[in-house]
Amino acid sequence: MGEPIYIIIAGLVGLGVGALLVGLFMKGNNKKIEEDAKEKAKIILREAEMNAESVKKDRILEAKEKYLRLKSEFEEEVNKKKSIIITNENKLKQKEQSLNKELEQIKRKEAELDSKKENLNAQLHAVQVKKDELDRVTNQRIADLEKIANLTREEAKDQLIEMLKDEANTKASSHIKDILDQAKLSATKQAKKIVLDTIQRTATEHAIENCVSVFNIESDDIKGKIIGREGRNIRALEAATGVEIVVDDTPEAIIISGFDPVRREIARLSLHRLVQDGRIHPARIEEVVAKTEKNIDEEIVEIGERTCIELGIHGLHPELIRMVGRMRFRSSYGQNLLQHSKEVAKLCATMAAEMGLNAKMAKRAGLLHDIGKVYPEEAELPHAILGMELAKKYKEHPEVCNAIGAHHDEIEMTSMISPIVQASDAISGSRPGARREIMDSYIKRLKDLEDLALSFDGVNKCFAMQAGRELRVIVDADNVSDQTAGQLSFDISQKIEKEMQYPGQIKITVIREMRSVSYAK
Repeated sequence: MGEPIYIIIAGLVGLGVGALLVGLFMKGNNKKIEEDAKEKAKIILREAEMNAESVKKDRILEAKEKYLRLKSEFEEEVNKKKSIIITNENKLKQKEQSLNKELEQIKRKEAELDSKKENLNAQLHAVQVKKDELDRVTNQRIADLEKIANLTREEAKDQLIEMLKDEANTKASSHIKDILDQAKLSATKQAKKIVLDTIQRTATEHAIENCVSVFNIESDDIKGKIIGREGRNIRALEAATGVEIVVDDTPEAIIISGFDPVRREIARLSLHRLVQDGRIHPARIEEVVAKTEKNIDEEIVEIGERTCIELGIHGLHPELIRMVGRMRFRSSYGQNLLQHSKEVAKLCATMAAEMGLNAKMAKRAGLLHDIGKVYPEEAELPHAILGMELAKKYKEHPEVCNAIGAHHDEIEMTSMISPIVQASDAISGSRPGARREIMDSYIKRLKDLEDLALSFDGVNKCFAMQAGRELRVIVDADNVSDQTAGQLSFDISQKIEKEMQYPGQIKITVIREMRSVSYAK
């Protein structure tokens, strides 16, 4: 039993010694690890310090470089400003030197002037001495003459003045009378000569327009197509153009009646295109009429430009050119307004040339003198004043504006061109057969009839037909119902009875057409 115990004790002692050795070994390893960690920390700290030092040096170098760059830029800017200042100082010095030289020259001139002034004063003094001597001698001689004539100086002067005055008045009166008689005779002869020469040198036509146009057709079979089923084509054409289409027994002819030449021309051209095309129905009629109206507008501009080229008038405003073209489709007392204006322009140019005035300006004023008659909007001003305002608006010469406004004596004439335009207008309008006042009043009555109907609400178009015996009123179907259409017709008739004078009776027809349009896409 004892031996196993010793063995156990020996084993325990061995275990204790092993454990002690293991503990000592572990303790030594921990110290070594700790020392390695400290060493690494020192290395890392040294590297960080070195890196910080390097970064610090880099930042310092960058700051120094930036400072040097800014300093160089500042110095460069300062040098530029210094050079500018130096340049300006040099210029100022040069100017100062120049001014000093000029001042010296002025002083020299002043000195010269002073010297001349002294010389002039000396000469004046000498002249004054001589004058005084002459006056003394003259007074002595006058005194001697007064003693001889028993008259004082003032009495002799008064007698001489009275004698000269009477003689001068007599001669002047006779001379003035002769001059006036000669001037009246010469002025009358010259005026008659200029007017006669101008009339003789201006060749114009005497024919006047009427209110009817004739459309020729190849055969009477076309009349049926133009009339259409139950007259729908001819009604559509009349509604679109505002004229009356007369299809009667006249062979190979259709009568287009209307007081407005523009409407008649649109209707004539539309009929021509429809007959050529062969497709005649209401929709096609409206399309052709719309295209024709556009073409007429272009033709108006072309007529205005052609007229200006023919008369040699340049620089006219486009709107004035358009109005000149519109004159082709207007008349004044039956006389075509464009032909009248061209005739007046030629008469003005001839008269101005005979009188030695500006012929081109006179021709321009003559062409534009009735421009107020074709203004598209209704105005309460007289056409001469309206034309003058339009000319001013489009920058025409003041003499041209005055001639336009004064050709009917609405304003005072301020230039020689104004009476020339007035005289030329009278010459052109007073020729036998040139004008027909009845026609103008008739057209004005029809125009007033249409304007009266257009003043009602809901009225789109209005056309005077049958020489003013019928008034066709086209209304907007959306704003005027079938019930109010009858009332509108009655209201128009009552207003016509109250405000207008007319022969016979007037038929008022209100047309209300409902259209529904849609598109297949």
